[in-house]
Amino acid sequence: MRYDSIVEAIGNTPLVRIDPAVHGLRHIDLYAKLEMLNPFGSVKDRAAWNMARDRLTAAAGRGATVVELSSGNTAKALALLAGLHGLPFKSVTNRMRVPEIKDLLLLLGAEIEELPGRSECLDPTDTEDPLTRFHQALADEGGAYLHTDQYFNPRNTEAHATGTGPEIVKDLDGRAPDWFIACVGTAGSSTGVARALREHDPRVGVVGLVADKSDFIPGIRTLDEVHQVGLFDPATYDTVEPVTSDEAIDGMLTLIRRCGLLSGPTGGAAYHGAVRHLRPLDARLTERHTAVFIVCDRAESYLSYVRQRRPELLGRPPRKNSVETLTGEEAARLAKEATVEEARRLLSEGAPPPLVVDLRGPHAYAALHIEGSLNIPDELFAELVRGGLPFARSRPVLLACPVGERSARYAALLTRMGHPGVRSLAGGIVGWRDSGAPLVRD
Repeated sequence: MRYDSIVEAIGNTPLVRIDPAVHGLRHIDLYAKLEMLNPFGSVKDRAAWNMARDRLTAAAGRGATVVELSSGNTAKALALLAGLHGLPFKSVTNRMRVPEIKDLLLLLGAEIEELPGRSECLDPTDTEDPLTRFHQALADEGGAYLHTDQYFNPRNTEAHATGTGPEIVKDLDGRAPDWFIACVGTAGSSTGVARALREHDPRVGVVGLVADKSDFIPGIRTLDEVHQVGLFDPATYDTVEPVTSDEAIDGMLTLIRRCGLLSGPTGGAAYHGAVRHLRPLDARLTERHTAVFIVCDRAESYLSYVRQRRPELLGRPPRKNSVETLTGEEAARLAKEATVEEARRLLSEGAPPPLVVDLRGPHAYAALHIEGSLNIPDELFAELVRGGLPFARSRPVLLACPVGERSARYAALLTRMGHPGVRSLAGGIVGWRDSGAPLVRD
């Protein structure tokens, strides 16, 4: 198959049936849409090209810079597309969480600008957030930037409504699947595919998968975060269900080791969530049905992610004193939280008052923080905790993160390690801000 340009290779990815001996479903044929086989390596290739294709020539004519608020696959695809047209690319983010992606973007010639942000997802309603202000500043069409705007650009959704979805129907011999299971990030692929499938058959069931509140899975938002994304519409999904990082890695291992699919953790989450959702339905069926999930990208970019959470998979000893060793039940049982009102009372009346540790990145901390708090980004805090308790047991400590989820897991871990006076700020810095409690700026 010969092409004149690499962009012609975007799309028309394979639809592969998963061996029933692997998933155990008796009446449901489960298929994986292998978006990892797009030329730049991910499902985001489609959206990046669809958002940029009609604007790149004009952008080149005025010497513009392609820019996107992304630290992942969208940035990677846009960096390559910009390079094809002789344009620079800038990735703007408030946190680079996967080192391999950052290194790859630098290799592709991208500029990375890390701005402060008060949450880890763009919140268009928060006009004081630096990331949101930057997003609004890019709205001027024809200026120095070509901003593809993946969180709100309908061409993100359109790429899948006209491409990915119809391809699935075609490969199923003109039939829509009975179920479509999708991880939700920008919500472009899940919304677009769902639209195409339901236009063919309105009965298609759509399951959205989000990251568990206390977890991080690359490319997937938590339920709180997806509501901040302009393309997300709850009406798209029949149900939205959480997946943990452990479940995502387990699913990833199954796809790699049993199916020969070099999936990343997002594809693993989609597989695990699909089988979990379909298993009780399968038990009641007597006729053949079909379900489809998307393998979004490849495993190679997430080795550090796996190493951090499951080091034994890479031949390393398990890490002691790590939040990843907590079960969900343990985290819920052991985590002690303080409401904003309780925290303010402890800070003003406590004897001694608690040490406030802000686990956000330095940019977010510099933007706004609780007066007198100590900034220890969670990666560094994780290393400190692995060496033992970082504070005297007698010292009360209040941990804070963007929305109170990561800090709650650390509070549970430190409690398990023998520190009785550790609490997590319920709702995090966002909750503190929304309550009207004071914040200061460096």
